[in-house]
Amino acid sequence: MKTLSIVLQLATALSFADSTSANAIYQEPSLEVARAINAWKRAAPVAPDGYTPAAVDCPSTRPTIRLANGLSDEETAWLEKRRSNTVSPMREFLVRMNITGFDAGAYVDTHAKNTSAMPNVAIAVSGGGWRALMNGAGALAAYDNRTPNATNTGQLGGLLQSATYLAGLSGGGWLVGSLFVNNYTSVQDLINSTPDQSGDLWQFGNSIIQGPESGGIQILSTVQYYDDLYDTVNAKSEARNFNTSLTDYWGRALSFQLVNATDGGPAYTWSSIANDTEFAAGNTPLPILVADGRAPGEVLISGNATNYEFNPWEMGSFDPTVYGFAPLRYVGSNFTGGKVDSNQQCIEGFDNVGYVMGTSSSLFNQLILNLNSTDAPQLLKSVIGDILTDLGEDQNDIADWTPNPFYHFNNKTNPNAANKRLTLVDGGEDLQNIPLNPLIQPVRHVDVIFAVDSSADTTTDNGAANWPNGTSLVATYQRSLNETIENGTAFPSIPDQNTFVNLGLNKRPTFFGCDSSNFTGDAPLVVYVPNTPYVYNSNVSTFTLSYNNTERNAIIENGYDVATMANGTLDADFPACVGCAVLSRSLARTGTTVPDVCKTCFTKYCWDGTLNSTNPGKTFASSKLVQIKVSAAGTFVPNAVGLIAAMAAAVLLIL
Repeated sequence: MKTLSIVLQLATALSFADSTSANAIYQEPSLEVARAINAWKRAAPVAPDGYTPAAVDCPSTRPTIRLANGLSDEETAWLEKRRSNTVSPMREFLVRMNITGFDAGAYVDTHAKNTSAMPNVAIAVSGGGWRALMNGAGALAAYDNRTPNATNTGQLGGLLQSATYLAGLSGGGWLVGSLFVNNYTSVQDLINSTPDQSGDLWQFGNSIIQGPESGGIQILSTVQYYDDLYDTVNAKSEARNFNTSLTDYWGRALSFQLVNATDGGPAYTWSSIANDTEFAAGNTPLPILVADGRAPGEVLISGNATNYEFNPWEMGSFDPTVYGFAPLRYVGSNFTGGKVDSNQQCIEGFDNVGYVMGTSSSLFNQLILNLNSTDAPQLLKSVIGDILTDLGEDQNDIADWTPNPFYHFNNKTNPNAANKRLTLVDGGEDLQNIPLNPLIQPVRHVDVIFAVDSSADTTTDNGAANWPNGTSLVATYQRSLNETIENGTAFPSIPDQNTFVNLGLNKRPTFFGCDSSNFTGDAPLVVYVPNTPYVYNSNVSTFTLSYNNTERNAIIENGYDVATMANGTLDADFPACVGCAVLSRSLARTGTTVPDVCKTCFTKYCWDGTLNSTNPGKTFASSKLVQIKVSAAGTFVPNAVGLIAAMAAAVLLIL
């Protein structure tokens, strides 16, 4: 009866009287209910000394740097589980997409035992600060069958469960990292967590400069928050003379919003995701974050930047420059020529999850500079000043990964091979603001990428700022044509940015690369999902630092509507067209005739090669496409009623 009481309290806490009650979902439940809501929190901290990397005995098989001539043994073994585990949710998803004249269930049943014939799905979430986190969260919620009502007519729930890879960059990386470090929880669970509960994540009302609110179970005042930032980073600096940078402070500050609001989770590492039970069993996609290589003083352009990826087992690059991967758990060890000398210990704990997320978003280091205008302790301000003096103020965007794991590795091609220092920066600084590069590697055989773009490409000269215009896709396409860096990657043809705007390709989902016969390489079909206004003008500035929960939820719901075209309201056939996009490459591999409805979908949604490169002028307006009360969006409606039903059903099973 106690369990039932908790659920009834939870139902009361989640209920709301009407759609205009924006904050009704945030009624405070009891402590027991809070614990029940937060039961999924978090992966176990494994770093041996908190945020400070520490010396440990090396394993019997000493860590080495491997060539990037294939996937790691760990990813290969994991894929056998994951690809098999996507078959059932993909079958359910494709059947529900209702592709007229095509028996999706029979198709999956025929090919289920040959997973290489089945669609291989990836999702990529762009950078763009908190805007990207929230808009991307809406898309992931739409794709997640755990979101209440996401499997109803017109909805796309189950796509996430069908996906093999989930990549994030900068703000999109915060989203991916926050979900995975919290045991791959759902967006719905995170936003249902009320203020002052244990964990208190995704509370953006206080800016990252202010730190988390005190009160409830929060233990840090603003001054204590700053003291913690200084103490943890300083401990790293003093241990074995590790270099620190502004990214250390930035990553630690991020962690209070995304990992653990009480202490920022200093011992959580990106490599610990590999040990998560659900991930290890292949029950989640593979999370990947992206950063760019950049020596201080170097100017990045898309053609010459080495793209690094962080997955739960490795960091490194498929690019022909570095062309190698380091075991992430032991990054921080002194690798030379791909090995750690036998007389040296290994290092663990360097890959703090906040530091990895901070590395992928180091463009935001400038926010840390704003500490000088706050009540931060003078000691912290002095340390930041010293870092800027060492780097030069124009180099404040680096993340320092010294000692360079790729020191004297691939000396002939690696431009950083002779340097003991490795500096990385925000993965969007080369204009590839959607993390596509890891997903177009031929060894991963991805068929379709859902590319969620929250970039701020437009300016007020275009009528309204901070909407995407396809710049990221253009950058990745141009890079794929660069013979010195492309390394066998293939990418669909992409038009120029003016064409995106003039043809409206950035105001609705658009498919690129629909006809695989047009490619000599193994290019995926790209479903481009650009941020656009449905129920909320979600083009907030990249550097807006605080959002109350109503604003947060409105942007999340707008992202949900962007991904689903307002649950099929704008086009009832859109779910079927998404199903066709998922199936496209698989149909070609198996020699299956393309259904007529898919041909119609491709005519409607695929870019047909038309160009219009004239200056588009003021083509953007901050008006909503679908007139739905913004106040209702404040509850992130899809949908508390369904959540109550699911919780009640779970309790009945327990009882």
